[in-house]
Amino acid sequence: MKFDYREALKKIPPKPGVYQYWDGSGELIYIGKAKNLKNRVSSYFNKDNYRINSKTRVLVSKIADITFTIVDTEIDAWLLENSLIKKHQPRYNVLLKDDKTYPWIVVKNEPFPRIYWTRRIIKDGSKYFGPYASISMMHTILDLIKEIYPLRTCNLPLNQPNIAAGKFKVCLEYQIGNCKGPCQAYQSEEDYNQSIDSIRDILNGKIGQVVRSLKSQLETASLELNFELAHKLKRQYDLLEKYQSKSTIVNSSISDVDVFSIASDEKLAFVNYLKVMNGTVIQTQTLELKKRLDETDEDLLSIAISEFRTRFNSTSKEIIVPFELELEDSSLKFTVPKLGEKKKLLDLSQKNVSFFKRDKIEQYEKLNPEVRTERLLNQMMKDLRLNQLPRHIECFDNSNFQGKYPVSAIVVFKDAKPSKKDYRHFNVKTVEGPNDFATMEEAVYRRYKRMLEEDTPLPQLVIIDGGKGQLSAAMKSLKLLGIEKKLTVIGIAKRLEELFYPGDQYPLYLDKKSETLRIIQQLRDEAHRFGITFHRLKRDKGTLVTELNNIPGIGKTTADKLLLHFKSVKKIREATPEELRSVLNKKQTESLLSYFAADNAEPGSDLI
Repeated sequence: MKFDYREALKKIPPKPGVYQYWDGSGELIYIGKAKNLKNRVSSYFNKDNYRINSKTRVLVSKIADITFTIVDTEIDAWLLENSLIKKHQPRYNVLLKDDKTYPWIVVKNEPFPRIYWTRRIIKDGSKYFGPYASISMMHTILDLIKEIYPLRTCNLPLNQPNIAAGKFKVCLEYQIGNCKGPCQAYQSEEDYNQSIDSIRDILNGKIGQVVRSLKSQLETASLELNFELAHKLKRQYDLLEKYQSKSTIVNSSISDVDVFSIASDEKLAFVNYLKVMNGTVIQTQTLELKKRLDETDEDLLSIAISEFRTRFNSTSKEIIVPFELELEDSSLKFTVPKLGEKKKLLDLSQKNVSFFKRDKIEQYEKLNPEVRTERLLNQMMKDLRLNQLPRHIECFDNSNFQGKYPVSAIVVFKDAKPSKKDYRHFNVKTVEGPNDFATMEEAVYRRYKRMLEEDTPLPQLVIIDGGKGQLSAAMKSLKLLGIEKKLTVIGIAKRLEELFYPGDQYPLYLDKKSETLRIIQQLRDEAHRFGITFHRLKRDKGTLVTELNNIPGIGKTTADKLLLHFKSVKKIREATPEELRSVLNKKQTESLLSYFAADNAEPGSDLI
């Protein structure tokens, strides 16, 4: 029985809430949130909706039932959606990929609390700080705490009756100064708890408060001439100051805010989270999301914000984001900073997420090289405004020396890699003198005329090394062949790396660091190298033959034989008479030796 969505829509109210799509077998396939349930669900069945893509159409075709949950506010819908997605993991929802169990620092709920790290949260009243995405950062904080505040590491039941009864004795940690011996009442519980309070402040990012307290104690100890205590406090003060200088990145007046940024591509998205307390980043983590329905960055960021705030138990009232979100709640303030310290925080988050994305993609591409190829080709298609992936690219370059020995070269890239077996040279036949445009016209015409005759697939992209003149010459040949609309042609001018399209008045400029420009430059440089190598060979051969023709008794045929046998003028000069006689007769050999002897003689010297 076909699903009647019109009847289902009649039951859905225009209120905030969460909707759920079920398929014919009763499986939950999608969960979404909405400020207005009726409008949002209706949009899926609107054929004119521009947001409906092929993946969403597949989802809609599988819907057999719709259920919904009404909530008071859009924020409530946002939190409920996140909770239900994590619980049910529907097939068409964004996949939150985070299979790590991050560590926490725990302040144990016990007399004389221990402080250590753990990956397991036990609900026993202990206070947990974290989670820490950076293990090294967590250990740095623990090492700092251990160095400043000697605390116990044993698991003895240190209650007052046990201590008073003398059940325990101090251990090696006391002897080496890592513990003050509360087990034998050498340290009072009040003094121990003062250290714990300071540690809580440090873990909450309130380092400035602890520093000020230490400074006050240090001044008091100095005035009282308690130099031993002053020295100890000064050391603690210096350690905290050093740590604070590394961790404080913005004005300390920015207190208790969450910062989010996003970087995405066609299949994946990455969201970075920074927790800032008193100008200090105390938590950071980046989450990977796998797209299912071509979700927008706004949708993905909303999902990630909910996930992070739940995971980190965040109660921050201000959330810094890179763009406006359609979330309204009187208890939350969403800020899109343009200048100042908050913008610096957002930029820091953006740097983190961009680095994380680049690193992840590099890992994927090392494992799956074809993934990198597809990404590169898709990026080139987007940057160069192509209507198909440029799997086959050809690049032309010309070389000549004062109009002599003109040659043209073509290099071929397939799937963004050189295909050297397809490289070709052209000896220019119809052009005389230094006419670069005519040389380009001949090379392009000969190349594609032959491809059409042999019924070889044409390239998707042709690159002409040169500006508008060379590009126009190439297009003239393509029009003669009737294929000017079957491939895309661009010219690249060397001076500013400008890209020209036929008929466009203004050039296209790509980012100097873009991979598309790098591939084009690689093609251009490879064509130049390949062409100049052939040009030099032809020039050297022509120069040698011309020089040999000046020797009495050596004609063009004999000069060609010499070149074929010895390969270069250097080897001919170095050849012995016996070696020369294998190609020349006695008279020619003597003539050649005399010529080279005279050529090598110093001016004014007598030849013997």
